[in-house]
Parts: sequence; C-alpha cells; structure tokens
Amino acid sequence: MINGQLYHQDDKLFELNMEARDKLFEYNHLRYRDLDKRSAVIKELMGDVGENCFIEIPLQVDYGFNISIGNNFFGNNNLTMADAAPITIGDNVLIGPYTGIYTGGHSIDPELRTKTGAEYAFPVTIEDNVWLGANVTVTPGVTIGKNSVIGAGSVVTKDIPENVVAYGNPAQVARKINKKDREYYFKDHKTPEAFLQKLEAGVLFHR
Repeated sequence: MINGQLYHQDDKLFELNMEARDKLFEYNHLRYRDLDKRSAVIKELMGDVGENCFIEIPLQVDYGFNISIGNNFFGNNNLTMADAAPITIGDNVLIGPYTGIYTGGHSIDPELRTKTGAEYAFPVTIEDNVWLGANVTVTPGVTIGKNSVIGAGSVVTKDIPENVVAYGNPAQVARKINKKDREYYFKDHKTPEAFLQKLEAGVLFHR
C-alpha cells in the first residue's frame, strides 16, 4: 500500500483503520476547551507531530501513522487526510476548513476497479509555509512547494512550484508571490507599519 502497489484492504488494514477511528471518535467528541487532551490524542494518532500543532474538530484520517506534521501547524474544521500513503506536511502550514488531502485511488478501467476491488495510494507532500484555502482538494502524488498559496475551492492534480499563488479546477499557477504581497495583505488593504517592523525585528507570532 505504502509503496504504490495495487492492494486490497485485508483484515490487518481494517483493524488498523478501526484503531484510528477509535482515536478519532475520542478526539471529535472532546470539548473544544480541552486543549491538553486534544493535543495528546493527536500525538497518539499521527506518525509524527511537531511543536504547536492545532487541529480543529472534527478531523478525519484513514490510519494516522502515515501522517507527518511539522511545527506551527493549523488545520481548520472538517479536515480529511486519507493517508493510505504518506502525507508529509512541513513547518508553518495553514489549512482552511473542509479541505481534503487524498493519497488513495482506484483504477479508471471499470473491470479492474470493480472486479478486483484493488486500490492504490501515492504520497502527498506539502512543504514549509504553504497555505491551503478553504475547500481545497489535493489528489494523490502531488507536491506543493514551499511558501505557495492554493486558492479556496481548488483541485490540485499536479505539482505546484515554490513561491506562487495557484487556484482553479484543476489548479493552475496564477502568479509568483512578490513584494507587493507584503505591502498589501489583502487587495488594496495596506499592511500596518507595526507589523512590518515586527517582521524586520524578527518577532514571531505563535498561537
């Protein structure tokens, strides 16, 4: 499964999936304010989790152990990570609500798909400082380069390079990130000088 070969979900995989769902049930029924317990369950569920990881409720994964998350991660509500193959997420990544990261798929050929029941999975990599907007879909085998932004509602079917803004279905690179993006944080809204001074001083914000 992890190596990209065709496979069937046997009893062992089914049990691993059920173990993940047991932890998900616990996580998704915790009180929102129970931050310490939420953090503990996430660390039990995932393969590797860095510092300052926060994931809103509810969350959905397939196995959990194939997911690696870096430092300073924020995942908004209704995040799905289907991790039949590894999902690797770098530092300082933001993910909007109702976003899905999918590693698994089925053959396009109808007989191969329906008569054998075989599945496949290929890894997804999201590099440092990436922001995925709301309701983004990331498909198997994709890498999103560092610093890039994926617009809301996009479907990412191919690799996205570093330092770009991309959006659409399928997602296409619209432009490179530039100096104006620091001067104006949204359309014609100018970034306050106090924020720019903090950047120059190296003052970092942590949740």
